[in-house]
Amino acid sequence: MSEFPSSRFHPDLARLRERLLRFAVLQLRDRTEAEDAVQEAMLASMARVGEFRGQAQFSTWVFAILKNKIVDTFRLRARNLSTPTYDEEIPADTFDALFDEHDHWKKNERPSAWGDPEATLAQTQFWTVFELCLTNLPPATARVFMMREFLDVSVDDVCVELAITKTNCGVILHRAKMALRLCLQNRWFDEKGA
Repeated sequence: MSEFPSSRFHPDLARLRERLLRFAVLQLRDRTEAEDAVQEAMLASMARVGEFRGQAQFSTWVFAILKNKIVDTFRLRARNLSTPTYDEEIPADTFDALFDEHDHWKKNERPSAWGDPEATLAQTQFWTVFELCLTNLPPATARVFMMREFLDVSVDDVCVELAITKTNCGVILHRAKMALRLCLQNRWFDEKGA
């Protein structure tokens, strides 16, 4: 594919800025740091426009640069700041009501059919609801989830950067996934099926 034309580069990047900023704020939970990360990503993409070969969408390429800037910010935080306490952000008994005494789903609490996952993920509205659900997670829980599942940071690196154990990380990820599942069930899948 041909290179991205530099004459079109700035308008496309300007249109992406708001989406980049929303993503960064969601990850970093600090608007100033998010704005810095977005600015660095935009500057890096402008400086490296010659590297864009059109093998992916332009927005995908810029988001990849932003993801790296966000990971760099997490690393910088881990070196310079004390980390929050992750114990019991979501209480251990939060999901007990969903299961019976044998740890099986209660009849009325079972996950409903979510349809075709590929088609659902392609829907912009789904991502709006997902973002809302993610925003409703406790900040430290959302941070662990996003680092691992969205930014693809290894569990070992998440644990080192946030000063948590692997067991604690696993518990936090499980609770985050359960909370997201419940939120998506209530705000998306049940609404779509109704």
